[in-house]
Amino acid sequence: MVKSPLNSSIPSSRVVLTTVVSAIGTLALLPVRWPGMELAGIAPDWPLIWVVAWSVRRTPWQGLIAGLALGVLQDALVNPRLGWWPSHGLSLGIVGFLTALLQKDRLIQEDFISVALIVFAMAVIAETVMAVQWTVSGQRPLGQIWLDHQRLALASAILSSLWAPLVYVPLSRLWHSD
Repeated sequence: MVKSPLNSSIPSSRVVLTTVVSAIGTLALLPVRWPGMELAGIAPDWPLIWVVAWSVRRTPWQGLIAGLALGVLQDALVNPRLGWWPSHGLSLGIVGFLTALLQKDRLIQEDFISVALIVFAMAVIAETVMAVQWTVSGQRPLGQIWLDHQRLALASAILSSLWAPLVYVPLSRLWHSD
């Protein structure tokens, strides 16, 4: 991470700008459906990819906060009337925490193939957390929730992991260049 010359703990304005613009960009990509980008009507989970890319070199708590923040913003865009429950914030917060925890323990390397594998696993985890939230809320039939979960989790995991290097590589270079 590029540091400000005045204080080594303050990130440079370029890093902050990159972070904010890229996070907003992933939210802006949510409604975009380019030809060939969907699988079974499901598009890549751009905010999840961003949270994984952000959390790879961060502490678990930074990953959690970034995931919560981006998830709450995603909830506001996807369905502002739904309220807090079920929330993408919880699932993305867990994703950010677990991703940073993997990297903290050095269980996974920091290359784009490893990031794609992390994104695949985290997409399944995120969709499972959402399915559990729907189950607890009781707003939908239980059988339908878990039937949809299988389709959503697999399609989201495949697409998101395929697109993850496209997001991770440039952001990693911008966030961590000297």
